[in-house]
Amino acid sequence: MVKATSKTTLNKIIGMKNGEKILLKHSVPCLSCPMASFEIDKLKIGEVCKMYGLNLKKILKELNEIKK
Repeated sequence: MVKATSKTTLNKIIGMKNGEKILLKHSVPCLSCPMASFEIDKLKIGEVCKMYGLNLKKILKELNEIKK
């Protein structure tokens, strides 16, 4: 499997086992935003973390741990 990076889209993360759970745990607001549903396949986790001040390194670490 490919490692999740700052350029991984939210759509791909949601498709991962427990990916959505990890995003919810870190309060990624895009999951509940009606407008995000139109661009979820273009939104990159790095951009989202930067916009909302979320800890990208911690999120990526957790995502990549579930893939092992």
